[in-house]
Amino acid sequence: MFCASKHIFGRLAPLRAASASTSPTSTSFPLRPSFFSSRSLTQSRLFASVKDLYYYNNSPKTAPNTSSADNTTNDFVKIVEVGPRDGLQNEKTIVPLDTKISLIERLSTTGLRVIEAGSFVAPKWVPQMADSTSILSHLLRSPPLAPNPVTYPFLVPNLKGLESALPSTTPPPHPGASEISIFASASEGFSLKNLNCTIATSFERFEPVVKKALEHGIKVRGYVSMVISCPYSGDTPPEKVVEVTKKLLDMGCYEVSLGDTTGVGNPYSIDVLMKALLEAGIPPEKLACHFHDTYGQAIVNCMVGLANGIRVFDSSVAGLGGCPYAKGATGNVATEDLVYFMHSVGMKTGVDLEKVSEVGAWISEAIGRKNNSKVGPALLAKRPETPASS
Repeated sequence: MFCASKHIFGRLAPLRAASASTSPTSTSFPLRPSFFSSRSLTQSRLFASVKDLYYYNNSPKTAPNTSSADNTTNDFVKIVEVGPRDGLQNEKTIVPLDTKISLIERLSTTGLRVIEAGSFVAPKWVPQMADSTSILSHLLRSPPLAPNPVTYPFLVPNLKGLESALPSTTPPPHPGASEISIFASASEGFSLKNLNCTIATSFERFEPVVKKALEHGIKVRGYVSMVISCPYSGDTPPEKVVEVTKKLLDMGCYEVSLGDTTGVGNPYSIDVLMKALLEAGIPPEKLACHFHDTYGQAIVNCMVGLANGIRVFDSSVAGLGGCPYAKGATGNVATEDLVYFMHSVGMKTGVDLEKVSEVGAWISEAIGRKNNSKVGPALLAKRPETPASS
């Protein structure tokens, strides 16, 4: 896929020419969601390599009208590990606290710099996260050994949840979390289903949370779900994603992660979304990509995000995860697969691929589920067998 792109594009030329005159909702182009306009189609294409997309995005005709386009020259990618929270929250059986803590500690040794550790949500809605306070206390009391500083964010949906993240003076006292995240939606249907309120109401609830967190020196990261399509509201217009992303940034979030929650995104729709965000003046360094791998498109979608200047990607060890409110949605892109891909195209992550693969194999066995990474099992299978002791 990442070679002979010149020849591949030569073969794609007739297809691209035909697509320019094809109706945006034509069945001859089933990969293209209905929100694509003729204008956006001329700005999007299926790329065979990161290099091609890099030159395409930085050509005089198509480079985003923003000074931040130079972010494409940065070769370091920060990976945000979401397995302990987004990955485990959808497991049908309760994962023991000791297993969760061990997972976080093992991940900390791999070179990852951000590991999402838990969520302060009502236990009746997400019982898997009921012990997040205990996880925070343990991390503050016994910071895991790590080759570099690690941040452990916690998801916070409201002011009540924020109380658990704030510094505490009651025994045992602790300094609180250093970072939290809030979760908005670009789809009204999903906001009503997941947050039990409209998008507008969700922002009314988030505002005091962000304000109080910042007052206590806690960084805030934003999530936007259903950035491509929603099972309740249909295709999500890119303009709506732009609107929600801007609100989160204006509110005080230092970064916004774009979630393809159902995993229906493809290189066309992701590229159009990236263009819409960049052309709206949102710097790529303020954005992250959070792709689920429901239809096997997560890695190629990461390629498109990468070439559009995104340098932060969320992933989950062993591909853990799913979405309880999106039927059929599978886990996030596997951390092992993402690290392998980034290294294969010359990017740096600071993550030890073999160590992450070992963690993926361990947690899959520990919770009795299939390892959804492709790279991890393949890499570990190449290890020479340990000779039996005589």
